[in-house]
Amino acid sequence: MTNATASKARNAKLQAVQEQQAKAARKRKLRNLAVWGVGLLVTASLLGYAMLNSRPSVGAATKVAPPFSLTDTAGKTVTLADYKGRNVILYFSEGAGCQACLLQMSKIEADKAAFDKVNVTVLPVVMNSRDQILADMTANKVTTPFLLDDGTVSQEYGTLGKGMHAGLPGHSFVLIDGNGMQRWSGEYPSMWLDPNALLTQVGSALAS
Repeated sequence: MTNATASKARNAKLQAVQEQQAKAARKRKLRNLAVWGVGLLVTASLLGYAMLNSRPSVGAATKVAPPFSLTDTAGKTVTLADYKGRNVILYFSEGAGCQACLLQMSKIEADKAAFDKVNVTVLPVVMNSRDQILADMTANKVTTPFLLDDGTVSQEYGTLGKGMHAGLPGHSFVLIDGNGMQRWSGEYPSMWLDPNALLTQVGSALAS
């Protein structure tokens, strides 16, 4: 075999190897694009699901509010009948360990004058022990007594399993007017409702 022939053979072999490498690279690129596309689709689906499930849901059906009797963190027995003639908002939340839940109550406390102006008392309800929620109240400088529920009241008001945990309330508000009638309810999976927005909801519900 002459040098020229050997050189051609080497070049042909090299070209074949290069073509194989280029073909393999194209396959890898297509595979990566496919994986990336699937990843984007999954991400978009998850984001869409999260957005859909973080949307608030509200109800405005008027019905008799279930009566309750609960002990609060101050050791006082609180009943719905105690608030006859005054509008009440029951604020159900995950309670201890949920920073957003305590922040919500601290902001409501800061706007207490605005709630008093429209004859509204906010009663936070949790399924915690007194010591559990007191620790979080102290850490977040929340002074409003929390009502301690064993799950009975949360279930009667339909708030269980509306958040991240099946056996706990989510982030729920229930408006009861001075005659003991439930006028409005709202679920907020985003774990936040601006107090001014809450007051707007209350005003609209009581005016209807």
